[in-house]
Amino acid sequence: MTDAPARANIKVTTSPWGPEDQLGALNYLDPVRAAHVLARADGRRVYDLSIDYFVGMPSFQAAGDPAYQLFMSHTPQGTVVDNLNGVGSEVNRHVCYSGDVVFMYTHTGTHIDALNHFGVDGEIYNNFKVDEHLGSRNWTRGGAEQIPPIVTRGVLFDVAGLKGVECLDPSYAISIEDLQGCLERIGTELQAGDVALIRTGRMAFWPDGSKVLGNPPGVGLAAARWLTEQKIAAVAADQECVEVGPSEQEDNWLPGHCHFLAEAGVPMIELIDLEELARDGVTECAFIAAPIRLRGASGAPLRPLAIPFHPTT
Repeated sequence: MTDAPARANIKVTTSPWGPEDQLGALNYLDPVRAAHVLARADGRRVYDLSIDYFVGMPSFQAAGDPAYQLFMSHTPQGTVVDNLNGVGSEVNRHVCYSGDVVFMYTHTGTHIDALNHFGVDGEIYNNFKVDEHLGSRNWTRGGAEQIPPIVTRGVLFDVAGLKGVECLDPSYAISIEDLQGCLERIGTELQAGDVALIRTGRMAFWPDGSKVLGNPPGVGLAAARWLTEQKIAAVAADQECVEVGPSEQEDNWLPGHCHFLAEAGVPMIELIDLEELARDGVTECAFIAAPIRLRGASGAPLRPLAIPFHPTT
């Protein structure tokens, strides 16, 4: 007799912050706590947790989304020839003018998933519906423009370090015990409004797409639910989807996304670089991040920063 296939059984949650709420767990952010976190920060060292965007960079294209592209729309010599600005060749030879255009999937590189990125049965977080809140171009609820600047404590869950490996094995499902072990190792507990920073070790291989992407080690569904029970404001990981892949549930191909976003209202930060934090033993930090305010978008590029705390605080 074989075990029955696992099912996620995820449902969209009605926000406890009211029928118009589009922030979800970001409501746990507290300006008083943010001021306290910043007061503890040692500004002599700032860690940039983002990665560069470049033509040919690894990105999610399995569902047909485009690779990152950068095109020049104006070059100094081209402007002399075509005079598109109308000021004449003499001025254009004097003024060296360059401009460019970016074309990409919004879930490329270091980015944040907005609450409208994933839902269940035609609804996203707080019961906003496809037939009422999705227009021809974008959602009118839950978009990236709703995400405020995030200033809070970041807590590093160095699961690879806990296991004593450079990188977790492909498709390793991080457990509740793994997460609790990370906290015990660094002597702290999660608090409401924290950002959980999950290190699998995958970013050590960046930008080798054959090692960074595909069959990711990541948070299992039980561990995801445990994290959101701690009232985190957001979750971040150094791989492409935060959760383990492929899915362990037969009824959902990305159950972690559906739980974090639709069931718990927790934005997800993906492809964040945690290697320097782990190397330098920075387990807690002031975490600062804000996305580009792309109205209605399901995600947006993000440049997260981590500032270590003073040793005495």
